[in-house]
Amino acid sequence: MNEIGALTEATFYILLSLYRPQHGYGIMQQAEALSGGRVRLAAGTLYGALNSLMEKQWIVQLSPEPGSRRKDYQLTPLGLKVLLQEMDRLKELVKNGEAILGGEKHE
Repeated sequence: MNEIGALTEATFYILLSLYRPQHGYGIMQQAEALSGGRVRLAAGTLYGALNSLMEKQWIVQLSPEPGSRRKDYQLTPLGLKVLLQEMDRLKELVKNGEAILGGEKHE
């Protein structure tokens, strides 16, 4: 699992948004809200990322309801492992930064 490396911020928020099933527009809205507006996904970027994440088996596309064109996606168990690993990596970064800098604020 360690060979995965660091996730981009966009990938992190896409995976986090898919902890519960979500459709594309919902993912875009949630990623933007969770990131405080830093992550704004265009439709083309999002769907390219979703295809890549499906190839890695980190997410799955759910079966659409009869007559619906809406595509919903959800995190897989492997995707959850990747997300949790990234959270641990980020916590370590913060812990190490705090150990060196303490509570200092630099402007």
